[in-house]
This record gives sequence, structure tokens and C-alpha cells, in this order.
Amino acid sequence: MAKAAPDGYTLLYSSGGPITISRHLYKLSIDVTRDLVPVAPVTSVTMLLVVRASLPVRNVGELIAYARANPGKLSYGSGGVGSGLHIAAEMFLHTAKIQATHVPYKGTALALTDMLGNRLDFMIDTAPVIPHIKTGRLRLLAVARTTRSAMFPDTPTMAEAGTDMSIESVHGVYAPAGTPREIVLRLNRELTRVMQSAEGRAALALIGAEPVTASPEEFAAMQQRESERSGAIVRAANIRVE
Repeated sequence: MAKAAPDGYTLLYSSGGPITISRHLYKLSIDVTRDLVPVAPVTSVTMLLVVRASLPVRNVGELIAYARANPGKLSYGSGGVGSGLHIAAEMFLHTAKIQATHVPYKGTALALTDMLGNRLDFMIDTAPVIPHIKTGRLRLLAVARTTRSAMFPDTPTMAEAGTDMSIESVHGVYAPAGTPREIVLRLNRELTRVMQSAEGRAALALIGAEPVTASPEEFAAMQQRESERSGAIVRAANIRVE
């Protein structure tokens, strides 16, 4: 996509990870800050901190206390080393000053299976855990964002739960560098209109997501902030991709 004609007809839709995390883990053939133009954010996917139902904790404070009282016993899963959910969990551990064993999987579906089978203690995930929260097979402790989730309004944010940690998984649209500004602004307006529509909001609500709107410049700044935070966690946790 980065090598496509900058005419507004070839665009990239991406989750935040490839834009904000990958540059800290891989030698990429492109520089996302140089070769891509942020057009518009589309949605923010809420990350949910869940524990297995049999774990004797009811809130984030109790999870932290349990980890400190049982060093080396807690484990958490993710969809792989360096994935967005891995970075989110490490950000939580770093902020809470606790330790847990990371168990990486080839995809979050396998990690979720082991969570439901009581072979993992906790994980941070998105929409796939929602049905299991509603049935009580998983216990939701907090949402890893700055504001409460519309889907779980009674669940505290991580900050409200006493841990100053938040991470935004913002999905958005990008164009090749050199795309004329008037095209970028037109696309931004149209994407904003669609995602703010009743139909757009309803579709996002089904997957526990909410629309995000911002100018191209605000979107670029948003992604840069997340990249800096992710990079700091990659270095602090010494995360390496084999």
C-alpha cells in the first residue's frame, strides 16, 4: 500500500498494533511515520482485564495483592509475543509492579480456550471474551481505557481501580505518503460521517467498540503517543521476537 499511487483509491485499514508496536520489534521495509499518512481513526476497541472465574479475586486490587502474595504463580495468555494484547498485559504488570508468566499462543482463540479451561489465570482481550463474561465463565475486573465502557458501565477503568494504566486500541485508515491534502480531508470527513451514524454506532456496539473521530493531525499525534508508550514497555520488559 505504501508504494501505491497516492491518489486516494488505495487505502490501508489497520489496527493500532502494526502501526504503533511493530516498529519496536521488527526491521520493517517501510517507515510508517514517513511512508503512510494517517487519514482518520475509525474505532476504539475496548481491552478488558478478565480472570478465570475460580481465581479468588474480585477486583484489580485483589489481583495485585494475590500476585504479590503468590510470587511466580500467576500466568497470563496472549496471541503471541509482541502482540497488542501482550503489550497491554505487560503494561499492566509494569504499572502494578507485579510479575506473572507470559504464555504466548498462535492467536488469542487458543489462549481463551485455556482461560476457560482454568489453565491460565488472567488475560487482557477484546470482544471474544464478552460472551464468557456474560455467562460468568470469566470475571471482568476492569477496562483498560481512560473512560468507562458503554457495554460495561458498572466496571471501573484501570485508573479507577487504582492502577494508572490505559491503552487505546485504535483502528484507522491510512493513505500512501504524498496523497494530496484535499483528498485526505475528504476521506476524513466521509469516514467520520459514517462512523458517527446510527448504523455505524450499532455495528460497533456489537463487538464492544466505539467510534473515534479526529482530524488527520490529531490521529497522527494519537498514534505517536501510543507508539512511544508501547516502545517503552517493549524495552522495559525486554520483549523480543525470535
